[in-house]
Amino acid sequence: MTDKKNYIIRSKEIIEKEDSFSHPWNPKSLVKFVSLGRSVGLKRTGVNLAKIPPGKESFIYHSHHREEEWIYILSGKGMAEIDGEEYEVEQGDFMGFPTPGVAHHLRNPYENELIYLTGGESVEVEIADFPNIKKRMVRYPDKIEIFNYSDDKGFGPLEE
Repeated sequence: MTDKKNYIIRSKEIIEKEDSFSHPWNPKSLVKFVSLGRSVGLKRTGVNLAKIPPGKESFIYHSHHREEEWIYILSGKGMAEIDGEEYEVEQGDFMGFPTPGVAHHLRNPYENELIYLTGGESVEVEIADFPNIKKRMVRYPDKIEIFNYSDDKGFGPLEE
């Protein structure tokens, strides 16, 4: 007998599957989320329902080298930092970060919860830069490596 796959995640299940994450490099980080894509078996595409409580932030200002990412605001307002500039974002706004990407970050300085869909690619090896803390992360299937840099130029673009 084979296990039947779920191709639908019902709204009740979404509420029950909610988890939370705080990025270890950002003490203001707190995101409540449900991995919608993984719940229905998607492996190459990530799709998540995310919520940032008032006064909290998503992860940490970062850029991707290999995985494209997108954000669609469902409700609430937030502040998006994109490539060193801040933008107020609200319901219906869409943001996309093709690779190699510019640094970006989302925070909620407002009184209501910020709710959004976010997603992107899920590749085997990803490289992300964190310019404000001068770090680069390389994620492999079986490990993560962190590199530090000390000058203001960062690591620069990857060689093809």
